[in-house]
Amino acid sequence: MDAQDCILTRRSVRTFTNQPVSHALLEQVISLAAYAPSWKNTQISRYIAIEDPAVQQAIIDRFCLSGSNNPNIIASAPLLIAQTFVKGRCGFERDGSYTTDRGEGWQYYDCGIAAQTFCLAAHDLGLGTVIMGVFDRKGLESYLQLPEEQELMALIAVGYPDPQLTLSAPKRKEVNELLSWC
Repeated sequence: MDAQDCILTRRSVRTFTNQPVSHALLEQVISLAAYAPSWKNTQISRYIAIEDPAVQQAIIDRFCLSGSNNPNIIASAPLLIAQTFVKGRCGFERDGSYTTDRGEGWQYYDCGIAAQTFCLAAHDLGLGTVIMGVFDRKGLESYLQLPEEQELMALIAVGYPDPQLTLSAPKRKEVNELLSWC
């Protein structure tokens, strides 16, 4: 699959088959996601693979916020990734000062780039993904026993897409609405 096909055909998948994702395949996705650009090549994204159904159920029961579809998605996914990042490296100078007025905001930007690179790599390798952000972050950080220097950014459901799904692209804005010239 070339880059354009990968971008144009990748969709957020919310229903999966029960086929497990092999460790080798996930490691291949992570090795590709490592090529995501980052602030001064800090590569702050980290990934926790959660395949234990009891842990996934605990996340559903205790940390998903009401009103979201995340419990159904997590219940369907054979694999859940907790994307974390190493705090205090991205957007900073060696003396600890911020490089720009965006402060620590660059770490979130870099996590977004890494998450999209992860999802595109997974899609290229036949997997479906969806990035989720509606959860009790602090509670889940404690439950996952994250090191003090890390913060939870997102959950990414991963698996083989349900073959019954028809995933067409939602309407996109026209270029003339997205692009301006100076």
